[in-house]
This record gives sequence, C-alpha cells and structure tokens, in this order.
Amino acid sequence: MATSLRHNLTSAYLDAARKLSPKRARRRIVAYVESYDDIAFWRTLLTEFENEERYFQIMLPSSKSLAKGKKMALTRIFKVEQLGKNLIACVDSDYDFLLQGATPMSHTVNGSPYVIQTYAYAIENFQCYAESLHEVCVQATLNDRRLIDFPAFLRRYSEIIYPLFLWNVWFYRNRDTNTFPMYEFHDSTRLQEVDVYRPEEALARVERSVAAKLQELQVRYPRYMDGVKQLGVELERLALKPETAYLYIQGHHLMDGVVLKLLVPVCTRLRREREAEIKRLARSDEQFRNELTCYENSLASPAFMLKKNDGYKNLFLYQWMREEISEFLSLSSNPSPVEREERENSIRENRTVNT
Repeated sequence: MATSLRHNLTSAYLDAARKLSPKRARRRIVAYVESYDDIAFWRTLLTEFENEERYFQIMLPSSKSLAKGKKMALTRIFKVEQLGKNLIACVDSDYDFLLQGATPMSHTVNGSPYVIQTYAYAIENFQCYAESLHEVCVQATLNDRRLIDFPAFLRRYSEIIYPLFLWNVWFYRNRDTNTFPMYEFHDSTRLQEVDVYRPEEALARVERSVAAKLQELQVRYPRYMDGVKQLGVELERLALKPETAYLYIQGHHLMDGVVLKLLVPVCTRLRREREAEIKRLARSDEQFRNELTCYENSLASPAFMLKKNDGYKNLFLYQWMREEISEFLSLSSNPSPVEREERENSIRENRTVNT
C-alpha cells in the first residue's frame, strides 16, 4: 500500500494540481529516469522542449531506496497506466526495442506513448558514438592529431560482430536467456590489447573469436539458422545493420570492453607526444617543469571525458528521440478522443521507421 503522496503520483494528480496553480504558471511534466547517472543525458534532451508554457522536472523513481533500473522506473513506484501528459518515463531500450513486444517489458516500452526510450541499448551507446570519439581524445589530451579512424574502426567492428549479435537477439526474442547468454556474447566480442599503429590486429582477433562461436552455434543449433537469418531482415527496418550493430549491443560492454580499450592507448600515445614536444621546446629545466605541470593539470582521463561526451546529437537515434518527444507533446495538448487514438497509433508506427 502506498504510504505517501509520492507513491500516489499520477499524471491525473499532476493535472489536478496544476489547475490550482496560477493560470500563467508553466505546466510541469515529471520525467522519471532509471538512475542518477541518467539525469544529465535526459536533461540535455528535454531542455530543448521547454518554453514559456511547460518545463520538465527529472526525478528518480524512488526516494526511499537506491534501487535502479527500468523495472523500478516503470513498475515499482507506479503503474504504466498512471503515465500521461504530465508524467512520463525515460528509459534505456536495452533489447526491448529490438524485441518488438516479444516480452511484457518490450510491449510496454514500445507500446506506450508516454515511455520515451533511447532506441540504442543505453545512454553509453550514445556516448560511444564513433563520430564523436576524436573530440573525446582531444578533450582528454589537448592533442588534435588523429591516430585512428574511429568511425572506420567501429564500422568494421560492427560488421564482424553482427552475425553473432543476431544469434544473441534471436534467443532473447524467444525468451531464452540461457542457451547463449549475453556474457558469452561479450566474451567473444571484447577487444584485447590494441596497438594504435596496427589496430587491425585487434579486429582480427575479435573476428577469429566470433567465427569460432558462430561455428559452435551453427553446429549445435542448425535448425535455428533460417530463423536468425530472417531476424536480420526484419531488424533492418529498425536500422540494425552490419555497420550499426555497435549501437545496439549492451552499453557498458561497448564502453568498457571496446571503446575504452581503444581510447586509452590512443590517449596515452597522444599525451606522450605532447610531453615530448614540451621537452623539446623548453629552454630550461624550470620552463619544462612549469609547462609540463600546466599541461598535466589540464588533462582528464578518457573514461571521464567519455562520460561527459555529448557529441552524439547528430546520431539518427537521437533524432528519433526528439521526434518521439515532439509527438508526445502534440498528444498531450488535449486532443479529442479520436485524434488521441490516431496519434498514439502514429507514434507506435513511427518507432519502426527507417534511417
């Protein structure tokens, strides 16, 4: 039983409370997120839609525990039916976007116009957007030299892991999380040591690992091969293609097991180059020490800068999120029942648009 007003918070309650406010007061829209780590990401997005008529208040799902996650945001504090024009949930998609209603959670995430999802697996996938990684290196090292073509590297990495990723999604779509669990997929697709001058060697090791696991699955489960192939065709309309697979794999695995394995050696090399330049240009030991100290005080770790990265705003998945929020705001502008149903159906259909 609910023990506080917070536990009884619904869109209808917020609407009633708003009617008691001055007529010119801005409408408050509460947005629940999964954890405090997500607040900055969603604040950046939702700020774009604030104006003189409305604003968003981002809140955690519980004020009484440190429990996190989508399930907490969607079910523990309130029922999904309590969402509405004044109360939304902003969550990571995980596999739910790709599962397309195959599980109750996926049905909820894809079916409710008041649940805003990332489409990518998680926020970390946005932060690891290939086109933005050079800027992360620049911010971490203050060195603008390009050692690795990050978009080309992650495109090739995605192409390598794509066939194995389809197997993993296929089992999860069939509610089988034991035959080929996610941790086995991660074991087969994580990067080992990366040589910044020969990054193709790291990709070759992943390719051998993936090929071995693929062969094992095809030998053990030949009856599933046609289903996996058909799944790949189906998921193309969700923009899951060989070159974009990295956007849909687990975010923490992508960040810790792939991107940081690449960024750390790159940033280490760039820092050493800058330190060598300072030493070469210094006219005295004292000047060298002062300049080196100044440089070191301006540095940040690649992991820290990656978490602060917001260079993903041109990513097509981010545009989908913008469109979804625009549709929600249009839906919440007191339409007639017929218009409301039409817009809700339109939102659901637009969540499977092509890039």
